[in-house]
Amino acid sequence: MFLKTFKVCLLFAIAFIVFGCQEKKEQHFDQKKLIEQKCSKCHNLDLPPETFENEIAPPMMAVAFHVKSFMHVNDESLRIPKAMEFVREYVMHPSREKSLCDKASLDSYGLMPSQKKSVSEAELKSIAEYMFEHYTQKNLNEAQVIKNRLNAMPKGERIALKNNCMTCHRIDKHIVGPSLKKIAKRYRQSPALIIKSIQNGSSKKWKDSHNAVMPAFKELTKEELESIKEWILSL
Repeated sequence: MFLKTFKVCLLFAIAFIVFGCQEKKEQHFDQKKLIEQKCSKCHNLDLPPETFENEIAPPMMAVAFHVKSFMHVNDESLRIPKAMEFVREYVMHPSREKSLCDKASLDSYGLMPSQKKSVSEAELKSIAEYMFEHYTQKNLNEAQVIKNRLNAMPKGERIALKNNCMTCHRIDKHIVGPSLKKIAKRYRQSPALIIKSIQNGSSKKWKDSHNAVMPAFKELTKEELESIKEWILSL
């Protein structure tokens, strides 16, 4: 009986060690959140990226495109794995000799400091995966189309979209809240009330909204509120 119990315990112990190690080895991360936490202090993560006069590191899109294009491979299926391996090695052990930057860029940005104390091997692997899956020509083209469409919109409409106003409102259709055309019609003679409702929130002002509460958007600037108001009135 003792021997049987011992064997069962031993099997459980072995299973715990094997599967426990496997679970630790196969860590899963929220890759977008991880790259924001570990990389956004120096690198612009936007797609397409904005450019800044005093940026301290190249945009992450530029890094991904540059590294991928510099990988010398005979088989295209090996390009991304090789690029990922380069990133994982370089981030931990950077040097001017390993750098793929031209001399002028390297002098301008400076050599990247080693991130040994800031990121684990597992985290870095996940970041590299995200880099080459997210920063692609296809995603850039799609993002550029969206950006161009947004840039063509009135400023107030862009701000409304950015702050999820269109989740509850439509231009000419009632959803949770009244249509924006109805709002424009009611408050055309008292436009300051539009700003007041956006900034402070409101409730019970529209019978067909069934007591839905409009949340307050206190983080919006005076200029943003004016832009939204003018756009609504233009409808």
